[in-house]
Amino acid sequence: MKHLIVYAHPNPESLNHSILDTAVNTLRKNGHEVIVRDLYELNFQPVLKPEDTEAMKAGKTPNDIKTEQEFISEADAITFIYPIWWTGLPAILKGYVDRVFAYGFAYMPGAEGIVKLLKGKKGLIINTHGTPTEVYDEIGMTAGLKVTSDAGIFDFTGIETVEHLLFGSIGYLEEEAYKGMLTRVQDTINRHFS
Repeated sequence: MKHLIVYAHPNPESLNHSILDTAVNTLRKNGHEVIVRDLYELNFQPVLKPEDTEAMKAGKTPNDIKTEQEFISEADAITFIYPIWWTGLPAILKGYVDRVFAYGFAYMPGAEGIVKLLKGKKGLIINTHGTPTEVYDEIGMTAGLKVTSDAGIFDFTGIETVEHLLFGSIGYLEEEAYKGMLTRVQDTINRHFS
């Protein structure tokens, strides 16, 4: 199985990077081919510009967008790993979705509604946030984050979300709690991609 990981965190010593390492190592142990697109390392340009839209309409997709679309097309599974900042995606990842999950590539209108052009792929989302999980659960933020990412990005384009992990209270926990999170990432990947 070809597995694409889209990663968005600027600090190579972050918990997100440990999650990335755990995901890559677990997938490779299970025999999968893994491609990581580290958006900060790539210095991905996140702003959708009018000339991008015009070029795509003319069938001349800009090279940076085309490259990312090729990785998505070739993938059987896609994992997004990113922190929740201001109750949403980091700007660099939001821009990646804006530019790469484009009309005509990821979706298009059809006679009976939206045609989902990325059907047949599986998706996993892994997030971290500083707010305690119980608070996010209580105020509906956990459910909201799942709706906007699982349904609003993955399902909208045909990607089947197999799971969405959200880890809270980051920066306020003991070391054992972080190790438990990495074990949960490993177990989740083994369950869905063994």
